[in-house]
Amino acid sequence: MAQETVLIFGKDACPYTQAALEEYRKRNVAVQYLNVKKDADAMRRMLEFSNGARQVPVIVDQGQVTIGYGGT
Repeated sequence: MAQETVLIFGKDACPYTQAALEEYRKRNVAVQYLNVKKDADAMRRMLEFSNGARQVPVIVDQGQVTIGYGGT
């Protein structure tokens, strides 16, 4: 069974976004990074997943939405 791609909505300057990207890639998980500062459509999609919260990163992993990243 193929693993679903994890969506990570964030911004380049956010250390939590970068830490989340690094962790998922380290675990060889397919990630699609969406920069909400550079892409208005990505921001709109992030706000739908986060119920309007503007905190990044917003991580969508197998249908589960996590707002923020604190590491493992």
